[in-house]
Amino acid sequence: MSPDGGAPASTKGSLLVAVPLLDEPTFHRTVIYMLQHNEDGAVGLVLNRPTSQAHVPGLDSWMHELSQPQVVFNGGPVQEDAFIAVAALALTLADDIEGFAPLENGLGTVDLSILPDEVAETLRQLRVFRGYSGWGAGQLDDELSEGSWLVLRGEPDDVFCADPPSLWRTVLRRSGGHAALLSHAPDDLQWN
Repeated sequence: MSPDGGAPASTKGSLLVAVPLLDEPTFHRTVIYMLQHNEDGAVGLVLNRPTSQAHVPGLDSWMHELSQPQVVFNGGPVQEDAFIAVAALALTLADDIEGFAPLENGLGTVDLSILPDEVAETLRQLRVFRGYSGWGAGQLDDELSEGSWLVLRGEPDDVFCADPPSLWRTVLRRSGGHAALLSHAPDDLQWN
């Protein structure tokens, strides 16, 4: 809920960070960049689950443009046959860029149906995700109320982290306070 008790606050442009007690394997220790969150539901991309897939039929020309590691990332369990590309612009441009839909903080989605030559020179970083994480109306709000996720401010480069397995701890540590303490939780809470 929002501070005024009205509609829930949107997490769009923020990071959802799974708390250590979220034991659901799909989202255990995930960091999710939120693309959308409104009364109809929410959509985000898991940032710290790279696959070993360095080749995707039909996207060969895009694979050479990817940030390190140059593989497809598992964006989540919904529509695993769909690909979503997120990029950061190399320059602040006043004109609209064909094939680039702005999100937050200089980030945007890229239309993978165009040729990379048409847009690649305007991009600084690029990541491709297979599938996405999705919540129906009110579902994410319920999970937030239950304490399953922390909503943290991200940095644009979090989407393109070169060491994805370390991102969960890095984001928590950087946040300070109680969140930083969670970064020290053992991988298996039974080890405690």
